Amino acid sequence: MFRFDNRVVAITGASSGLGYQMADSFAQQGAALVLMARRVEKCEALAKILKEKYNAESLCIKCDVTSTESVNAAAKAAEEKFGKVDILVNNAGASKNGGCLDMTDEDWDFTIDVDLKSVFLVTRAFGNIMKKHNYGRIINIASIYGLVGNKVLEAPAYHASKGGVINFTRAVAAELAKYNITCNAICPGFFTTELTEDFMETEMFDNYCKASVPMLRWGKEGEINPGAIFLASEEASYVTGIALPIDGGYTAV
Repeated sequence: MFRFDNRVVAITGASSGLGYQMADSFAQQGAALVLMARRVEKCEALAKILKEKYNAESLCIKCDVTSTESVNAAAKAAEEKFGKVDILVNNAGASKNGGCLDMTDEDWDFTIDVDLKSVFLVTRAFGNIMKKHNYGRIINIASIYGLVGNKVLEAPAYHASKGGVINFTRAVAAELAKYNITCNAICPGFFTTELTEDFMETEMFDNYCKASVPMLRWGKEGEINPGAIFLASEEASYVTGIALPIDGGYTAV
């Protein structure tokens, strides 16, 4: 159960954070990997580790997920290397925060491009590969902030983009089901990554977390992985169009 031998998993934003962690988990379960990020040298370092730990085969690709040309080239390289891509994890993300009343057009566009438009571009490119093989699993990393608002950090563009990812997930699930392709979203709660560690590792945020998260803490390294493994598995063949919070109960209250 939950093995990925002879499966190819493509992950955007694989150079660090949740993408790095999910790559390790898929490799442990026997998958071959397509590791994509702008910082391809970090993907190459990860690929070496995964080869040593699990004898996993990896293809590392420098990719700008906001560029149609870059994304299409990455998909072509993956298909040429492995002949197929079975599983796609749209994980790449970034955000420029600011309140609705003073955010600039440029910061809004940057966040929407990286966090929403990129999911469309990558899904289109890799989904067409999956269609050829009548099989696929697409997992979009959204956020609890795609489900609810917040009073701590002014980030309307991030909320909008992640809410868009969730409804994009539903639309794609309905559209691609006829090709035996599922599409689901994961909505992480508070996890420490390169993008969040400066903000999260403060006394203020620690107090907020204890007051708002029923489990009284933020997520630990690796706690996203089981959700991704399940949604990508053969066993989840009838699960599509869902948004799965992994948030310690934050969205339950």
